[in-house]
Amino acid sequence: MVKKAEKEKPVYTHFETAHKVPFHDMDPMHVMWHGNYYKYFDVTRFELFKAAGVDLYEYSFAKGVSFPVSRSSIKHIAPLKFHDEFVCKATVTEAEYKIGIDFEIRLKETDQICARGKSEQVAVRVPEMTLLFRIPEDITSALLV
Repeated sequence: MVKKAEKEKPVYTHFETAHKVPFHDMDPMHVMWHGNYYKYFDVTRFELFKAAGVDLYEYSFAKGVSFPVSRSSIKHIAPLKFHDEFVCKATVTEAEYKIGIDFEIRLKETDQICARGKSEQVAVRVPEMTLLFRIPEDITSALLV
């Protein structure tokens, strides 16, 4: 039997940002409100693109393509508390038909994992808002290591 040649899986970039839990991110239970984890995912996602040489906001004007989040999920593992210093890591997992990113939030001092998440972004032609079925090549290339 002849085996089909396996396509080599691309290696994509990752990026980390450091943060400290501010008072205004707290909830009545004295931990960071669950929705704020997505905020830090988003901050790190934009820094990842910036480090890759892509300004998503400017790209939407220059190329007429935007990248809305089409799916996201989070698993809360351990709570963050007031003044906790933490690191949010974003790792691109795919960038051919959609942009997949895995996230991890961990305490800076102990490396305790506090949350893990995922997001998917699709390419959309603006202002028509029509779905593109591939991520533009310049974006895919920028996200490769």
